[in-house]
Amino acid sequence: MISAKVLFVIILTVIIFNYMLEQFLDFLNSRYWSDKLPDELNGIYDPERYKKSQEYAKAKRKISALLNTLSTLLIIGLFWWKGFVILDDYLRTITENQILLGLMFFGIIGFVADILSLPFDLYNTFIIEEKFGFNKTTFRTYIFDKLKGWLLAAVLGGGLFALIIWIYLETTALFWLFAWGLIGIFMIFMSMFYSILIVPLFNKQVPLADGELRNAIEKFALKAGFALDNIYVIDGSKRSSKANAYFSGFGPKKRIVLFDTLIQNHTVEELVAILAHEIGHYKKKHTYLGLGISLVQTGLMFFVLSLFVGNQILSEALGSSNTSFHIGVLVFAILYSPVSLVLGLLTNYVSRKHEFEADKFAGEKFNPDALGSALKKLSVNNLSNLKPHPIYVFFYYSHPPLLQRLAALNKIK
Repeated sequence: MISAKVLFVIILTVIIFNYMLEQFLDFLNSRYWSDKLPDELNGIYDPERYKKSQEYAKAKRKISALLNTLSTLLIIGLFWWKGFVILDDYLRTITENQILLGLMFFGIIGFVADILSLPFDLYNTFIIEEKFGFNKTTFRTYIFDKLKGWLLAAVLGGGLFALIIWIYLETTALFWLFAWGLIGIFMIFMSMFYSILIVPLFNKQVPLADGELRNAIEKFALKAGFALDNIYVIDGSKRSSKANAYFSGFGPKKRIVLFDTLIQNHTVEELVAILAHEIGHYKKKHTYLGLGISLVQTGLMFFVLSLFVGNQILSEALGSSNTSFHIGVLVFAILYSPVSLVLGLLTNYVSRKHEFEADKFAGEKFNPDALGSALKKLSVNNLSNLKPHPIYVFFYYSHPPLLQRLAALNKIK
């Protein structure tokens, strides 16, 4: 059996490996940056706008690298000097209830981590995003978003975690199966009702008004054999000038949501093409497949967790003599990260494949030129990096790079 000291070394190795891999991938991606407009981007970016996109990418990378470096050093320090054990020992002077211990343990860690990252988030929102013309968030909105986020984390996150601990204490052997069932039901519920229950806490959603755009969308939906009653516009401009659209829900609860910034910057034909892409995801059953993949991955995670969480060696590796669910989860989260990395690669690969399929649906059923034009506008308006390193794409991108999508659309034509 592996010793506590060896496990401690493995934990630190995994943390350092994750950090080094992320920095290496960022470095690779930065090697593709250029002050000169690449030939393949002619007609998409103008030289001045392209230069601005490179400056935006560099600014984002700099603040991200600093935050990741400090976070990694802090985590290593907490493991090395037994910070997590000190916190656990202190909380045990307050209560011995395992559910309360777990909630307070991760509640304090999460709250402190959020407070420590707050200056970086403020800088990103009010300096970087402001400098490049994206930020529309007021300080008042930012504060209320933060408070509502904490409240949701406490109610939903805390409630689910408390139930998971209770299930573990009551079942142990079958813990993973019951926990998987609980989280699975929650995931399905949120997939159906997220736009109805959560989004209104942060944004206003109103039905798309009658007119040329709604008529064009309904006409295409009818042609594609897609029953669509719920088309909403969300006030994305409340926080950012960036645009987006998304599909949510199943059956009668399905809805398509357009950002108001998207409507402001695109023609009716481009907007219908974007909606055709989203409808393509539904017609190709990507929504169900994505949920199914997430459920399988969640089940795998809980099964592996059940094999390790009650092992005393996990606590001993941190220097604690107390075996507890929350300490086991903390150690497991680190050790499971390489598995999460591999699963993430597979998930991103499938997601990129689905994006190509949805593009093809929109191109064949509607207009490939209109979708191509819309994708170009979205990328340029958002200052997207249109020449990412292929390895960076492999690790991180859930959507194919723009040039690959345009090439696929040209084949349809």
